[in-house]
Amino acid sequence: MNVVIYARYSSHNQNEQSIEGQLEVCQAYAKQHNWNVVNTYIDRAVSGTNDNRAEFQKMMDDSTKKTFQGVLVYQLDRFARNRYDSAINKRQLKKNGVKVYSAKENISEDASGILMESMLEGMAEYYSVELSQKVKRGMGINADNCFYNGGTVPVGFKLVETDSPFTDKLGRPIKKKIYVLDENAPYIKQAFEMYADGHLMQDTYQWLNKMGIKTAKGKEFNKSSLRSIFVNEKYKGVYTYGDIKIPNGIPRIVDDATFEKVQQMLKKNQHAPSRAKAKEEYILTTKLFCGNCKEMMVGYSGTSMNGISYSYYTCKNKLKHTCNKKYVSKDFIENLVVLEAQKILTDDNINKIANRVVAIANKEKNNTILLQLKRRLKDNEKQRANLFDSLKICKSDIVRISIFNEIEKLEEEKSIIQKDIADEEKSNINITIEQVKFFL
Repeated sequence: MNVVIYARYSSHNQNEQSIEGQLEVCQAYAKQHNWNVVNTYIDRAVSGTNDNRAEFQKMMDDSTKKTFQGVLVYQLDRFARNRYDSAINKRQLKKNGVKVYSAKENISEDASGILMESMLEGMAEYYSVELSQKVKRGMGINADNCFYNGGTVPVGFKLVETDSPFTDKLGRPIKKKIYVLDENAPYIKQAFEMYADGHLMQDTYQWLNKMGIKTAKGKEFNKSSLRSIFVNEKYKGVYTYGDIKIPNGIPRIVDDATFEKVQQMLKKNQHAPSRAKAKEEYILTTKLFCGNCKEMMVGYSGTSMNGISYSYYTCKNKLKHTCNKKYVSKDFIENLVVLEAQKILTDDNINKIANRVVAIANKEKNNTILLQLKRRLKDNEKQRANLFDSLKICKSDIVRISIFNEIEKLEEEKSIIQKDIADEEKSNINITIEQVKFFL
């Protein structure tokens, strides 16, 4: 009889050696039964909980050619860990005159063999689900005590190890990680306050970049990454893990009033035109610097006792009482800068700028950034699927916790990638040289 061998491993917990072991056992079993092995199909680091496997599907397609009569696997869980998929695919193979054989499980051809096969498949599925539940319970206990449970540490926080109420078999305290504030916390607090006071999102993240603050991924801030900070309840001291939320579970960076005001501003500005997002737009934010101490000038506004509103720029160090730079009228300095800028816009320069802007826009539109982001999203989803599969076969509590940490990191990364894709798609606009000239 002609047979093919199907082998599979799920994750980093197994490797090429496990494939070699499966093949060796299957080859020996085929030889023992005088079967002729005509082909081998191998899926590496692919889930067995569904049949979306390249080599598996190729094997199913090849079964229609009637070139083999059996599929030999190391154990039935290599063929499938989902009873429904297993039954459907075995039925399809049976139509093509092909039967599935297990090299390690002695399954007879009679009624008891059918029962045994069903039990083995059911136990494999039960073990996967039960193992996942155990790991989730352990992570839940960690969360109840506000211990770090994996994932990206938000900007402004760091982790330190501390003794926990849990002990090992020898009674020694088990170290756990907790959140504490780091040197970036004041900058994040300032960013919240800037946005709550009416600064544009763009001005705020440009200020963070100017201060040299990086995202949790070590990159410069953009609208998407700053928004993810503004909506993160950890910054008001709420420990979060899945559905678990514990107020004052971690150190807070901003007070509740500021956090809630930022949420209102985000909601208000969500569909508003960009130029209408600030109470008072200070067009020189991040561009104007003190002539005395070289610190950044920031917009400031208020109302006099007689109800007259006023707006001006002031040195940041003046607010700290370390610089004597006088306030500068907003209208005066902005008009001065605009008039000087207009002098640069000669017909020749306008033509150069228009051509350059359109060239850059077309380059950005036609580049591979969007394709790369979508590829990253697909890879992220594949990695998460593989990690979930590895949980179902992993027996080490330490490794399972590590896997859960990686899954949470990938979940956060997925959210960021999806936002970046949305931003990139919105930025793909068509502009012409004449439009740019008209604007200038």
